[in-house]
Amino acid sequence: MPILTQALQKTAPDQPFRVAEIERRDPRPNDVVIAIKAAGICHSDIHTIRDEWGSAPFPLTVGHEIAGVVEAVGDAVTRHRVGDRVGVGCLVDSCGECEQCLADEEQDCLNGSVGTYASVDRDGTITQGGYSQHVVVDERFVLGIPEGIELDVAAPLLCAGITLYSPIDRWGVGPGQRVAVVGLGGLGHMGVQLAAAKGAEVTVLSRSRAKEALAAELGATRTIATGEEGWDKALRGTFDLILNTVSADLPLDDYLRLLKPHGAMVNVGLPPGPQTLRLGSLIGGGKVLAGSNIGGIRQTQEMLDFCAEHGIGAVIERIGVDDVDAAYDRVVDGDVRFRFVIDTATFPAASR
Repeated sequence: MPILTQALQKTAPDQPFRVAEIERRDPRPNDVVIAIKAAGICHSDIHTIRDEWGSAPFPLTVGHEIAGVVEAVGDAVTRHRVGDRVGVGCLVDSCGECEQCLADEEQDCLNGSVGTYASVDRDGTITQGGYSQHVVVDERFVLGIPEGIELDVAAPLLCAGITLYSPIDRWGVGPGQRVAVVGLGGLGHMGVQLAAAKGAEVTVLSRSRAKEALAAELGATRTIATGEEGWDKALRGTFDLILNTVSADLPLDDYLRLLKPHGAMVNVGLPPGPQTLRLGSLIGGGKVLAGSNIGGIRQTQEMLDFCAEHGIGAVIERIGVDDVDAAYDRVVDGDVRFRFVIDTATFPAASR
């Protein structure tokens, strides 16, 4: 039978969240039923629910930073057991057969991956996200959360963590390298921790020095205020890798000059408009300007294990289900350090 569960739902962009009862599918043999304990708020949730990325399929429950406990498993499930601590990120399905899926890059499935919310599932229904008490997910897309990471600080790792771990892994960040992180927010604070744990010397590039002490606590060697005159002159030719986490217009040519020859600037933020660039900024020094999204399931599990080994988690503010509308406004205003996480215990009692 389908599972009925409490969820935070919006019926239109200009309407407040409401607690509603939604239906999760009747669990299949390969499905895992998860009792959600914590759900992180990602800026992508806000863009989606406010129709800033196109028309959303309302009514809608968002959320793709999910941490919880396995409540039931299908007969064919082999990877997870009842009671396991687990997480679900941005993906809940892919074809499993194409070149990208076979290479553990399900996010780039050539036949179209299925997002955790606002996506068309294999049965034609619209996926509903993690601002809820329960979710049903194919075991292939359920991650194990290691002991040593609390579920609430683990939840944002399922998006923000893998978003930064993926380029750090791809560009082989390690001891002796110099990494710059542009922006110290929900994404940036993960980039600082992960790159420092890999052994790199990390510099935060922020508009001011207001977060300098926080950056140092997270592992940064220094913070440079990009709002100060001539901030970049002493940094030219300094960095092996720049991780740009902000969704704002940047003078790309100026930032590319900060790279060593053959260095890379990787963008994980998504500015609203086109950016300008002189190709000479890339050709001189053989530099790379790249983009990166999330990672596949294998890499996401690797990231969770790495975080557990090194004591890394998101820095969070816990909120209740009644606080989400206000939290959205605070995220947009930059008034959060560094990720809001919804405590699903604050839902009314679920009727199942």
